Amino acid sequence: MTTENSDKTPASEQELRDTMVQQLIELGAARSPRVVAAFRSVPRHLAAPDDEMAKVYEPEQAAITKTDASGTHISSVSAPRIQAMQIEQADIQAGMSVLEIGSGGVNAAYLAELVGEQGQVVTMDIDSYVTERAKDFLKTTGYRNVTVITADGENGVPAHAPYDRIIVTVQAADIPPAWIHQLTEGGRLVVPLRMRGMTRTIAFVRDGERLVSDGFELCGFVPMQGVGENRVSLALIHDTEGEEVGLRLDSHPEPDAEALGAALQTPRITAWSGVTLAGDESSEHLDLWLTTALDNLPLMAAKPAARQRGLVASASPLGVPALVEGGSFAYRTVRPTDDPDRFELGAIGHGPAGQKVAELLVEEIQAWDRDHRAHIEVYPAGTPDDQLPAGRIIDRPHTRVIISWP
Repeated sequence: MTTENSDKTPASEQELRDTMVQQLIELGAARSPRVVAAFRSVPRHLAAPDDEMAKVYEPEQAAITKTDASGTHISSVSAPRIQAMQIEQADIQAGMSVLEIGSGGVNAAYLAELVGEQGQVVTMDIDSYVTERAKDFLKTTGYRNVTVITADGENGVPAHAPYDRIIVTVQAADIPPAWIHQLTEGGRLVVPLRMRGMTRTIAFVRDGERLVSDGFELCGFVPMQGVGENRVSLALIHDTEGEEVGLRLDSHPEPDAEALGAALQTPRITAWSGVTLAGDESSEHLDLWLTTALDNLPLMAAKPAARQRGLVASASPLGVPALVEGGSFAYRTVRPTDDPDRFELGAIGHGPAGQKVAELLVEEIQAWDRDHRAHIEVYPAGTPDDQLPAGRIIDRPHTRVIISWP
Protein backbone atom coordinates (compact mmCIF):
# COMPACT_ATOMS: atom_id res chain seq x y z
CA MET A 1 0.00 0.00 0.00
CA THR A 2 1.40 3.38 -1.00
CA THR A 3 2.23 5.74 1.85
CA GLU A 4 0.33 9.02 1.52
CA ASN A 5 0.55 12.40 3.18
CA SER A 6 -2.34 14.47 4.52
CA ASP A 7 -3.19 15.73 1.01
CA LYS A 8 -3.73 12.12 -0.19
CA THR A 9 -0.85 12.40 -2.63
CA PRO A 10 1.97 9.78 -2.62
CA ALA A 11 4.60 10.52 0.00
CA SER A 12 7.81 12.05 -1.27
CA GLU A 13 11.14 10.27 -1.11
CA GLN A 14 12.28 12.38 1.84
CA GLU A 15 8.99 11.85 3.67
CA LEU A 16 9.40 8.09 3.24
CA ARG A 17 12.95 8.30 4.55
CA ASP A 18 11.91 10.41 7.53
CA THR A 19 9.08 7.99 8.36
CA MET A 20 11.46 5.02 8.12
CA VAL A 21 13.95 6.71 10.46
CA GLN A 22 11.24 7.47 13.01
CA GLN A 23 10.16 3.83 12.93
CA LEU A 24 13.75 2.65 13.35
CA ILE A 25 14.08 4.89 16.41
CA GLU A 26 10.84 3.52 17.87
CA LEU A 27 12.03 -0.05 17.24
CA GLY A 28 15.30 0.68 19.04
CA ALA A 29 17.32 -0.22 15.93
CA ALA A 30 18.69 3.28 15.32
CA ARG A 31 19.82 4.93 18.54
CA SER A 32 22.80 7.21 18.00
CA PRO A 33 22.33 10.62 16.27
CA ARG A 34 25.02 9.83 13.67
CA VAL A 35 23.33 6.58 12.61
CA VAL A 36 19.97 8.35 12.44
CA ALA A 37 21.48 11.06 10.23
CA ALA A 38 23.04 8.46 7.90
CA PHE A 39 19.74 6.66 7.40
CA ARG A 40 18.02 9.97 6.75
CA SER A 41 20.56 10.80 4.02
CA VAL A 42 20.81 7.75 1.73
CA PRO A 43 18.26 7.29 -1.12
CA ARG A 44 18.05 3.51 -0.70
CA HIS A 45 15.23 3.12 -3.24
CA LEU A 46 17.73 3.71 -6.06
CA ALA A 47 19.27 0.29 -5.25
CA ALA A 48 15.94 -1.47 -5.90
CA PRO A 49 14.41 0.39 -8.86
CA ASP A 50 12.01 -2.48 -9.66
CA ASP A 51 10.41 -2.35 -6.20
CA GLU A 52 7.69 0.02 -5.05
CA MET A 53 9.47 2.96 -3.41
CA ALA A 54 7.35 2.91 -0.26
CA LYS A 55 8.17 -0.76 0.37
CA VAL A 56 11.93 -0.16 0.12
CA TYR A 57 11.63 2.22 3.09
CA GLU A 58 9.69 -0.19 5.30
CA PRO A 59 11.90 -1.13 8.30
CA GLU A 60 11.43 -4.89 7.93
CA GLN A 61 11.45 -5.03 4.11
CA ALA A 62 14.46 -6.70 2.45
CA ALA A 63 14.81 -6.29 -1.31
CA ILE A 64 15.80 -9.59 -2.94
CA THR A 65 18.14 -8.89 -5.85
CA LYS A 66 19.13 -12.41 -6.92
CA THR A 67 18.11 -16.06 -6.44
CA ASP A 68 19.90 -19.26 -7.44
CA ALA A 69 18.55 -22.10 -9.61
CA SER A 70 16.80 -23.70 -6.61
CA GLY A 71 15.02 -20.46 -5.71
CA THR A 72 17.22 -19.74 -2.68
CA HIS A 73 17.83 -16.04 -2.06
CA ILE A 74 21.57 -15.44 -2.55
CA SER A 75 21.68 -11.64 -2.64
CA SER A 76 19.55 -8.93 -1.13
CA VAL A 77 19.48 -5.40 0.18
CA SER A 78 18.92 -6.13 3.87
CA ALA A 79 15.96 -4.64 5.69
CA PRO A 80 16.66 -1.18 7.20
CA ARG A 81 16.16 -2.50 10.74
CA ILE A 82 18.82 -5.19 10.26
CA GLN A 83 21.25 -2.71 8.69
CA ALA A 84 20.75 -0.20 11.49
CA MET A 85 21.11 -2.92 14.13
CA GLN A 86 24.44 -4.11 12.71
CA ILE A 87 25.78 -0.59 12.25
CA GLU A 88 24.91 0.27 15.86
CA GLN A 89 26.68 -2.92 16.97
CA ALA A 90 29.78 -1.84 15.02
CA ASP A 91 30.06 1.56 16.78
CA ILE A 92 31.63 3.27 13.75
CA GLN A 93 33.47 6.56 14.26
CA ALA A 94 34.61 9.24 11.81
CA GLY A 95 37.92 8.51 10.10
CA MET A 96 37.74 4.73 10.54
CA SER A 97 38.60 2.10 7.94
CA VAL A 98 35.71 -0.34 7.44
CA LEU A 99 35.43 -3.57 5.42
CA GLU A 100 31.97 -4.78 4.40
CA ILE A 101 31.74 -8.43 3.29
CA GLY A 102 28.60 -8.93 1.21
CA SER A 103 27.91 -5.91 -0.94
CA GLY A 104 24.85 -4.20 -2.36
CA GLY A 105 25.69 -0.52 -2.18
CA VAL A 106 23.17 0.79 0.33
CA ASN A 107 24.94 -0.40 3.47
CA ALA A 108 28.26 0.84 2.09
CA ALA A 109 26.68 4.27 1.63
CA TYR A 110 25.56 4.31 5.28
CA LEU A 111 29.10 3.33 6.31
CA ALA A 112 30.56 6.09 4.10
CA GLU A 113 28.31 8.64 5.80
CA LEU A 114 29.60 7.50 9.20
CA VAL A 115 33.36 7.38 8.45
CA GLY A 116 33.27 10.70 6.58
CA GLU A 117 35.71 12.00 3.99
CA GLN A 118 38.75 11.07 6.10
CA GLY A 119 37.60 7.46 6.45
CA GLN A 120 37.67 4.49 4.10
CA VAL A 121 35.03 1.91 3.20
CA VAL A 122 35.83 -1.24 1.24
CA THR A 123 32.83 -3.34 0.16
CA MET A 124 33.25 -6.75 -1.45
CA ASP A 125 31.17 -9.58 -2.88
CA ILE A 126 31.95 -12.81 -4.72
CA ASP A 127 29.28 -12.10 -7.36
CA SER A 128 30.14 -9.56 -10.07
CA TYR A 129 26.42 -8.98 -10.69
CA VAL A 130 26.14 -7.74 -7.10
CA THR A 131 29.26 -5.57 -7.20
CA GLU A 132 28.25 -3.97 -10.50
CA ARG A 133 24.91 -3.01 -8.94
CA ALA A 134 26.79 -1.61 -5.95
CA LYS A 135 29.10 0.44 -8.19
CA ASP A 136 26.14 1.85 -10.11
CA PHE A 137 24.32 2.79 -6.90
CA LEU A 138 27.38 4.43 -5.31
CA LYS A 139 28.18 6.34 -8.50
CA THR A 140 24.59 7.55 -8.84
CA THR A 141 24.44 8.67 -5.22
CA GLY A 142 27.89 10.30 -5.26
CA TYR A 143 29.77 8.28 -2.61
CA ARG A 144 33.44 8.42 -3.57
CA ASN A 145 35.14 7.09 -0.43
CA VAL A 146 33.99 3.52 -1.14
CA THR A 147 36.09 0.90 -2.96
CA VAL A 148 34.08 -1.96 -4.51
CA ILE A 149 35.88 -5.28 -5.01
CA THR A 150 34.75 -8.56 -6.57
CA ALA A 151 36.40 -11.42 -4.65
CA ASP A 152 35.69 -14.26 -2.22
CA GLY A 153 35.00 -12.79 1.23
CA GLU A 154 36.80 -15.74 2.86
CA ASN A 155 40.09 -13.94 2.24
CA GLY A 156 39.01 -10.41 3.14
CA VAL A 157 40.88 -7.61 1.31
CA PRO A 158 44.49 -7.55 2.58
CA ALA A 159 45.51 -4.71 0.25
CA HIS A 160 43.45 -2.20 2.26
CA ALA A 161 43.94 -3.72 5.73
CA PRO A 162 44.01 -3.23 8.65
CA TYR A 163 40.39 -2.35 9.39
CA ASP A 164 38.93 -0.78 12.50
CA ARG A 165 35.63 -2.49 11.76
CA ILE A 166 34.53 -5.46 9.65
CA ILE A 167 30.82 -5.93 8.99
CA VAL A 168 29.63 -9.17 7.42
CA THR A 169 26.19 -8.99 5.78
CA VAL A 170 25.89 -12.65 4.78
CA GLN A 171 25.28 -15.62 7.06
CA ALA A 172 28.58 -17.25 8.05
CA ALA A 173 29.13 -20.70 9.53
CA ASP A 174 32.74 -19.95 10.47
CA ILE A 175 35.13 -17.00 10.92
CA PRO A 176 38.12 -17.23 8.55
CA PRO A 177 41.55 -16.27 9.97
CA ALA A 178 41.77 -13.40 7.46
CA TRP A 179 38.90 -11.59 9.16
CA ILE A 180 40.68 -11.70 12.51
CA HIS A 181 44.14 -10.89 11.17
CA GLN A 182 42.90 -7.94 9.08
CA LEU A 183 41.13 -6.45 12.10
CA THR A 184 42.98 -4.02 14.36
CA GLU A 185 43.57 -5.05 17.95
CA GLY A 186 40.46 -3.97 19.84
CA GLY A 187 38.59 -3.63 16.53
CA ARG A 188 35.05 -4.89 16.13
CA LEU A 189 33.77 -7.66 13.86
CA VAL A 190 29.99 -7.79 13.37
CA VAL A 191 28.92 -11.07 11.79
CA PRO A 192 25.70 -13.12 11.42
CA LEU A 193 27.20 -16.33 12.81
CA ARG A 194 25.31 -19.59 12.49
CA MET A 195 25.75 -21.79 15.55
CA ARG A 196 24.10 -25.23 15.45
CA GLY A 197 21.36 -23.98 13.13
CA MET A 198 20.68 -20.66 14.88
CA THR A 199 21.97 -17.40 13.44
CA ARG A 200 22.75 -14.35 15.57
CA THR A 201 24.46 -11.17 14.44
CA ILE A 202 27.24 -10.89 17.01
CA ALA A 203 29.53 -7.97 17.77
CA PHE A 204 32.99 -9.37 18.55
CA VAL A 205 36.01 -7.46 19.86
CA ARG A 206 39.47 -8.69 18.86
CA ASP A 207 41.68 -9.69 21.77
CA GLY A 208 44.87 -11.11 20.27
CA GLU A 209 43.97 -14.30 18.43
CA ARG A 210 40.54 -14.62 20.00
CA LEU A 211 37.24 -12.77 19.60
CA VAL A 212 35.03 -11.91 22.56
CA SER A 213 31.32 -11.16 22.12
CA ASP A 214 29.95 -7.78 23.05
CA GLY A 215 26.26 -8.29 22.34
CA PHE A 216 24.19 -10.26 19.85
CA GLU A 217 20.83 -9.99 18.09
CA LEU A 218 18.47 -12.36 16.26
CA CYS A 219 18.68 -12.02 12.48
CA GLY A 220 18.25 -13.64 9.09
CA PHE A 221 20.69 -13.34 6.17
CA VAL A 222 21.35 -15.01 2.84
CA PRO A 223 24.11 -17.66 3.17
CA MET A 224 27.74 -17.04 2.35
CA GLN A 225 29.06 -18.32 -0.99
CA GLY A 226 32.54 -19.36 -2.11
CA VAL A 227 35.17 -21.24 -0.11
CA GLY A 228 33.40 -20.49 3.17
CA GLU A 229 30.00 -21.81 2.03
CA ASN A 230 28.43 -24.20 4.54
CA ARG A 231 24.68 -24.46 4.15
CA VAL A 232 22.10 -26.04 6.41
CA SER A 233 20.51 -29.25 5.08
CA LEU A 234 16.86 -30.27 5.48
CA ALA A 235 15.70 -33.76 6.46
CA LEU A 236 11.99 -34.19 5.73
CA ILE A 237 10.07 -36.26 8.26
CA HIS A 238 6.68 -35.57 6.68
CA ASP A 239 6.62 -34.85 2.95
CA THR A 240 2.95 -34.54 2.01
CA GLU A 241 2.85 -31.71 -0.52
CA GLY A 242 1.90 -28.38 1.02
CA GLU A 243 2.30 -29.50 4.65
CA GLU A 244 5.93 -30.61 4.82
CA VAL A 245 7.67 -30.94 8.20
CA GLY A 246 11.45 -31.18 8.35
CA LEU A 247 14.54 -30.77 10.51
CA ARG A 248 17.19 -28.20 9.64
CA LEU A 249 20.56 -29.87 10.21
CA ASP A 250 23.74 -27.92 10.97
CA SER A 251 26.38 -30.52 11.90
CA HIS A 252 23.66 -32.49 13.69
CA PRO A 253 23.52 -36.31 13.33
CA GLU A 254 21.52 -37.56 10.37
CA PRO A 255 18.11 -38.48 11.82
CA ASP A 256 16.02 -41.57 11.21
CA ALA A 257 13.48 -39.63 9.16
CA GLU A 258 11.17 -42.60 8.69
CA ALA A 259 10.97 -43.30 12.43
CA LEU A 260 10.45 -39.62 13.26
CA GLY A 261 7.74 -39.38 10.59
CA ALA A 262 5.98 -42.29 12.23
CA ALA A 263 6.41 -40.66 15.64
CA LEU A 264 4.81 -37.47 14.32
CA GLN A 265 1.61 -39.45 13.70
CA THR A 266 1.40 -40.60 17.33
CA PRO A 267 -0.54 -38.61 19.96
CA ARG A 268 1.15 -35.58 21.48
CA ILE A 269 2.68 -35.74 24.94
CA THR A 270 2.93 -32.32 26.56
CA ALA A 271 5.09 -31.19 29.48
CA TRP A 272 4.96 -27.69 30.99
CA SER A 273 7.78 -25.80 32.67
CA GLY A 274 6.09 -23.22 34.85
CA VAL A 275 8.39 -20.66 33.16
CA THR A 276 6.56 -17.72 31.63
CA LEU A 277 7.51 -14.93 29.25
CA ALA A 278 5.86 -11.60 28.55
CA GLY A 279 3.95 -11.44 25.28
CA ASP A 280 6.51 -9.11 23.70
CA GLU A 281 9.56 -10.91 25.16
CA SER A 282 11.69 -12.79 22.61
CA SER A 283 12.59 -16.45 23.11
CA GLU A 284 15.85 -16.04 21.15
CA HIS A 285 18.10 -16.23 24.23
CA LEU A 286 16.24 -19.31 25.40
CA ASP A 287 16.82 -20.98 22.03
CA LEU A 288 20.53 -20.19 22.21
CA TRP A 289 20.64 -21.73 25.69
CA LEU A 290 18.89 -24.88 24.47
CA THR A 291 21.37 -25.35 21.62
CA THR A 292 24.19 -24.88 24.14
CA ALA A 293 22.87 -27.36 26.68
CA LEU A 294 21.55 -30.14 24.42
CA ASP A 295 23.45 -32.16 21.83
CA ASN A 296 20.99 -33.24 19.13
CA LEU A 297 18.82 -30.14 18.76
CA PRO A 298 18.10 -29.31 15.11
CA LEU A 299 15.39 -26.82 14.17
CA MET A 300 11.97 -28.13 13.21
CA ALA A 301 10.45 -26.22 10.30
CA ALA A 302 6.91 -26.78 9.06
CA LYS A 303 4.57 -25.39 6.45
CA PRO A 304 1.53 -23.47 7.75
CA ALA A 305 -0.77 -26.23 6.42
CA ALA A 306 0.91 -28.73 8.78
CA ARG A 307 -0.06 -26.56 11.71
CA GLN A 308 -3.56 -25.99 10.37
CA ARG A 309 -4.11 -29.77 10.16
CA GLY A 310 -2.82 -30.22 13.70
CA LEU A 311 0.34 -32.14 12.81
CA VAL A 312 2.49 -29.62 14.69
CA ALA A 313 1.80 -26.76 17.06
CA SER A 314 4.30 -24.41 15.41
CA ALA A 315 5.10 -23.47 11.81
CA SER A 316 7.93 -20.98 12.24
CA PRO A 317 9.80 -20.45 8.95
CA LEU A 318 13.09 -20.16 10.87
CA GLY A 319 12.39 -23.31 12.83
CA VAL A 320 11.73 -24.28 16.45
CA PRO A 321 14.36 -26.15 18.53
CA ALA A 322 13.54 -29.86 18.53
CA LEU A 323 15.32 -32.41 20.74
CA VAL A 324 15.78 -35.72 18.88
CA GLU A 325 16.45 -39.08 20.54
CA GLY A 326 16.32 -42.04 18.18
CA GLY A 327 12.78 -42.34 16.86
CA SER A 328 11.36 -39.78 19.29
CA PHE A 329 11.50 -36.00 19.45
CA ALA A 330 10.13 -33.01 21.34
CA TYR A 331 9.90 -29.34 20.43
CA ARG A 332 9.30 -26.10 22.28
CA THR A 333 5.74 -24.76 22.55
CA VAL A 334 3.70 -22.22 24.56
CA ARG A 335 0.25 -21.83 26.08
CA PRO A 336 -1.63 -18.82 27.45
CA THR A 337 -1.77 -18.13 31.17
CA ASP A 338 -4.29 -16.38 33.41
CA ASP A 339 -2.30 -13.21 32.76
CA PRO A 340 -3.21 -12.14 29.20
CA ASP A 341 0.22 -10.51 28.82
CA ARG A 342 2.21 -13.70 29.54
CA PHE A 343 2.51 -17.24 28.19
CA GLU A 344 4.00 -20.45 29.60
CA LEU A 345 6.81 -22.39 27.95
CA GLY A 346 6.60 -26.13 27.49
CA ALA A 347 7.42 -29.01 25.15
CA ILE A 348 5.45 -31.35 22.90
CA GLY A 349 6.84 -34.87 22.53
CA HIS A 350 6.17 -37.61 19.97
CA GLY A 351 7.27 -41.24 19.76
CA PRO A 352 8.10 -44.06 22.20
CA ALA A 353 10.34 -41.80 24.32
CA GLY A 354 8.22 -38.68 23.73
CA GLN A 355 7.51 -38.13 27.43
CA LYS A 356 11.16 -38.45 28.40
CA VAL A 357 12.39 -36.15 25.62
CA ALA A 358 9.74 -33.52 26.37
CA GLU A 359 10.70 -33.54 30.05
CA LEU A 360 14.40 -33.16 29.19
CA LEU A 361 13.56 -30.11 27.10
CA VAL A 362 11.47 -28.65 29.91
CA GLU A 363 14.31 -29.18 32.40
CA GLU A 364 16.60 -27.05 30.24
CA ILE A 365 13.92 -24.35 29.89
CA GLN A 366 13.81 -24.21 33.68
CA ALA A 367 17.63 -24.10 33.86
CA TRP A 368 17.64 -21.20 31.38
CA ASP A 369 15.17 -19.33 33.53
CA ARG A 370 17.68 -19.39 36.38
CA ASP A 371 20.66 -18.16 34.29
CA HIS A 372 20.22 -16.86 30.75
CA ARG A 373 22.98 -14.36 29.98
CA ALA A 374 25.06 -15.76 27.12
CA HIS A 375 28.75 -15.07 26.40
CA ILE A 376 30.40 -16.09 23.11
CA GLU A 377 34.12 -16.34 22.34
CA VAL A 378 35.95 -17.46 19.19
CA TYR A 379 39.39 -19.10 19.23
CA PRO A 380 41.56 -20.41 16.36
CA ALA A 381 41.02 -24.04 15.32
CA GLY A 382 43.49 -26.28 17.11
CA THR A 383 43.34 -24.36 20.39
CA PRO A 384 43.62 -27.09 23.09
CA ASP A 385 40.54 -27.75 25.22
CA ASP A 386 42.41 -26.78 28.39
CA GLN A 387 42.95 -23.27 26.97
CA LEU A 388 39.23 -22.71 26.36
CA PRO A 389 36.63 -21.42 28.81
CA ALA A 390 33.95 -23.83 29.97
CA GLY A 391 30.91 -24.00 27.70
CA ARG A 392 29.46 -25.51 24.56
CA ILE A 393 32.20 -25.90 21.94
CA ILE A 394 31.28 -25.65 18.25
CA ASP A 395 34.15 -26.73 16.04
CA ARG A 396 34.46 -25.27 12.55
CA PRO A 397 37.32 -25.57 10.02
CA HIS A 398 38.89 -22.24 11.08
CA THR A 399 37.65 -21.66 14.61
CA ARG A 400 36.34 -23.04 17.86
CA VAL A 401 33.24 -21.14 19.04
CA ILE A 402 32.42 -21.33 22.75
CA ILE A 403 29.01 -20.40 24.13
CA SER A 404 29.02 -20.03 27.89
CA TRP A 405 26.65 -18.74 30.55
CA PRO A 406 28.75 -17.09 33.28
